[in-house]
Amino acid sequence: MSANVVLPLLSSVLSLVFAAIVFAQWRRRGRSFQLVWTIGLLCYGISAGTEFLGSAVGWSEPLYRAWYLIGAFYVAAWLGMGTVALLGRTRFGYFVAACLLLSALITLAAGAKYDAPVSSTTAAALCAVAAVGVIVATWRARAMAAPLLLAALVAASLFVAALVLSATVAAPGYALDPATGVPVGDAMPSALRPLTIPFNVGGALALVFGAAFSAYVYMPKRKILRARALPPVIAQLYGAVAIGVNLIVSLPGAFRALVRGELNSRVPATMLIALGGFIPGLTSGLNRFGITWSFFLGELLGIVLIFAGFVVSTEAFARIRIGPVWLGRAEPARPTTS
Repeated sequence: MSANVVLPLLSSVLSLVFAAIVFAQWRRRGRSFQLVWTIGLLCYGISAGTEFLGSAVGWSEPLYRAWYLIGAFYVAAWLGMGTVALLGRTRFGYFVAACLLLSALITLAAGAKYDAPVSSTTAAALCAVAAVGVIVATWRARAMAAPLLLAALVAASLFVAALVLSATVAAPGYALDPATGVPVGDAMPSALRPLTIPFNVGGALALVFGAAFSAYVYMPKRKILRARALPPVIAQLYGAVAIGVNLIVSLPGAFRALVRGELNSRVPATMLIALGGFIPGLTSGLNRFGITWSFFLGELLGIVLIFAGFVVSTEAFARIRIGPVWLGRAEPARPTTS
């Protein structure tokens, strides 16, 4: 059995089991981010499932459309949205807005690559509008930032679903890298290709930076840049830079705490999640530029690392029921540092 069959199969099975665990957690606790993550993990599992089926029994146009819609648009976006919902009452909204603005710039630049200036400009403008909305909501009514972005994501998801399902796919109805057999997006209309960037890049950055932000909250800190009274906008930019700098200089202290067994379990957990979000984001980006050999491997490593981070987190894996089976582990509570 080839790697193109085994790797997506493992990714799909692990993602769907993971989704079942998080859904069971949501049923017990009823927290919105758990339901959003469940959707993201289901998308991960379904997308990898289409890759398994395509590699095992052959690709078709409906399977390719499903792969492109769910994998290229939904997976990263909904996982990132779960992180935004988790951190919705913090200042993380400013990071999210920065991710959206960066996504808008990349989308605008992609218009030249795909010869799609109208769709790329429109998508970039809408992405920038969403970023401004998140900034204002985080500044004036922080609890509304995540619901606002979720509403935008639901609307955008429905819109791109209509586009993908009605698009004309180039013959034979799918596109594969001839050297590796990995699916690529080349069969889709060029006007559709830049639209994936806000979903993919924005979602992946939100997931990665959200995990890093959470790690910073719970790790022992060395603050080189401290809070300062600054005008609006400048204060937010300074705060984002300060967190990044302080996170980097705090890593040696966090490592020493880990060696001594004194580090809050959420820190290694969230760092694993950050790494798990980064790897498939990287390999997916490489796929866009024709480097496909690492695509399936990146997907599997990503979900393994995210699941490992989930297991390491004491709070996340305290006690979960799936049908008649209870899963859990106990660890003495550690004091948090803020």
